[in-house]
Amino acid sequence: MRRSHRIHPDYLAQEEDIHKLVETFDTRGSEIGDQDRNTLKSVDLNGQSIVIKSFRIPNLINRIAYRFFRKSKALRSFEHACKLQSLGIGTPAPIACYEFTTPFFFKRSFYISRHVDADLTYRNLTEDLNYPDHEKILRAFTGFTYELHQKGIKFLDHSPGNTLIRVFKHGYEFYLVDLNRMAFKEMKPDERIRNFERLTPHQSVVRIMSEEYAKLIDWDADEVFRKMWKNTEAFQTRFHRRRRLKKRLKFWKRS
Repeated sequence: MRRSHRIHPDYLAQEEDIHKLVETFDTRGSEIGDQDRNTLKSVDLNGQSIVIKSFRIPNLINRIAYRFFRKSKALRSFEHACKLQSLGIGTPAPIACYEFTTPFFFKRSFYISRHVDADLTYRNLTEDLNYPDHEKILRAFTGFTYELHQKGIKFLDHSPGNTLIRVFKHGYEFYLVDLNRMAFKEMKPDERIRNFERLTPHQSVVRIMSEEYAKLIDWDADEVFRKMWKNTEAFQTRFHRRRRLKKRLKFWKRS
């Protein structure tokens, strides 16, 4: 297979060591989190803790599309991380991306970044409504989302597991992960509000976020809440409909 890769300038001196980590990915490192679709491993790079994400080999159509027509998820993740850094937005520092192809098909791909030792993710705030300093962190997160929007960043996977949070005495730091679906554009007001729809099913959480966001954009708080909650309900309806459909498909496959 043919290998292509991009290395961040800060890591060019360690290029050969990074090559070896990718080549031996299947036999080294500690797995992180859910391994259902993609595989994440924590490995050591000359004393630094890094994360290598191996993307699942795509279906036949996408193997052709990624080979000839579309940027791979690994390449998009790397480019988006570099863009976020240039805009002053937190994300685990990008190190490299790798793609393996044959003359006609796209095969494996990897995205590599520094490991961030997070104290929590946004998911903690929506699964535990009594989490310490819950409202304070939630309002800070809303401010972080406002900063994304002000800088023209539309994070299409703005969902519970994709924001890491570190807690400090002076406040909080936020880091975006799972970066392959992202757009850089000016966002209209309704588009900004809709960007919150994937985050939580809880009306009380939406109430806090909408109140804080209304302050930041100088809109009527009740109007922002109404729009944000309507979008949230619509997303939850679509989400559960898809889950029911997947369960039925799995049942039919077993039958």
